[in-house]
Amino acid sequence: MKTQNFSSLNLSDAMVKNLENIGFKNMTPIQAEALPYILDSKDLIAKAKTGSGKTAAFGIGLLEKLDVKKFRVQSLVLCPTRELADQVARELRQIAKFSHNIKILTLCGGVAFGPQLGSLRHQAHIIVGTPGRVLKHLNKNSLSLQDLNMLVLDEADRMLDMGFIEEIQNVIDFAPKERQNLLFSATYPDEIKDFSKSILNNPVEVEAIATELPNEISEYFYESKVREKVKTLVEIFSTYKPKDAIVFCNTKALCDELADELQEFNIDALSLHGDLEQYERNDVLVQFTNKSCRVLVATDVAARGLDIKDLDMVVNYDAPHSKETYTHRIGRTGRAGAKGISVTLYDDKEIEKIDEYRDDKREFLKIEKFSNITDFEMKPEFVSVVIEGGKKDKLRKGDILGALTGDIGLSGEDIGKIDIYDRQTYVAIRNNAVKNITKNIIIKKKRFTTWIL
Repeated sequence: MKTQNFSSLNLSDAMVKNLENIGFKNMTPIQAEALPYILDSKDLIAKAKTGSGKTAAFGIGLLEKLDVKKFRVQSLVLCPTRELADQVARELRQIAKFSHNIKILTLCGGVAFGPQLGSLRHQAHIIVGTPGRVLKHLNKNSLSLQDLNMLVLDEADRMLDMGFIEEIQNVIDFAPKERQNLLFSATYPDEIKDFSKSILNNPVEVEAIATELPNEISEYFYESKVREKVKTLVEIFSTYKPKDAIVFCNTKALCDELADELQEFNIDALSLHGDLEQYERNDVLVQFTNKSCRVLVATDVAARGLDIKDLDMVVNYDAPHSKETYTHRIGRTGRAGAKGISVTLYDDKEIEKIDEYRDDKREFLKIEKFSNITDFEMKPEFVSVVIEGGKKDKLRKGDILGALTGDIGLSGEDIGKIDIYDRQTYVAIRNNAVKNITKNIIIKKKRFTTWIL
């Protein structure tokens, strides 16, 4: 068993102190396995599931080896989705607090190209992005990788599933031959093995999944007639009463349709899929993560990379296409020692497919009679308030808390999660207190418009 203490590694005192300040007391298994090799400049293949601490594993390594005085792109992290890229960038910025002036830039599709061009003119130390958008900047010569010394492929299995292999290869063609390569993947199919051989140099292989504590999840399968599927889902919610849930559908259209139907049953639900504009995706994700929405109806791709620590329930409204997808979906609940519930719905035409999941751990049930589900509701305890100001206005959480508890007169208990973006800030306010919010709010002697999302 490797030591779990960060101070045992060849890290700067400033890095170790910052890790303690942001709550990184001891290494997770994947960090203990991977970090010694990363710091020793070895190429690495790491098998670790979502929520294992893998972002910090490669993040600590690339930040510790960064030359801050050299204002060029030295590290590139490729991710399958915008959401995961944003999550990775946020965590890297937390870890980067040990040093001043480290610039981390995200380059993802679905957002305007122009502002990214402007940011790149001022250079960056670290780029986190999706393969397509990174490649577009490389082809337009707005991004240079000539000083790159570390390439990270995060959730490589998912990127290959989504057909990014050609784009990744094209990105790599712009990078120097001499560099360190880190590949992180929840699974390690043959495609990953073949792909890794083409880009990695004598990689070390580490795996922490066997040493990680399994999620404690109760797995239920409910047979339902197609025309009664929505009622079955509402009955499940009324039976288990989760505080929040993600419902997975296999198509974008069904996400929208199901979210609307759940709203008709007094269940607060929003849909998340790839057809949404980036600002719409941000609005949905903020409301779900700050408890202003109880149920998220999503496709697999859209939900990839969501940073949700304590999700109560996962529902497979549509049966997953594979057992790997099933495992990844339900793995979002029951984390960090909490108990979770997963529910899979299926009809009589899917029995043969679902039979593959039968074992002693899973319960197969059928709702014989619906209760009075019209009396059931799932309403959020918070409402999201948008303040038209953010990081570009130098707003901080303390400034916003001060204004809300001062001039507005809210108590600290009335205020939930605060998410500050470049131009906007989202604040979760308890339902019974949102009436106190005015159309304008004074923060740091400046007036900002507010509105309810």
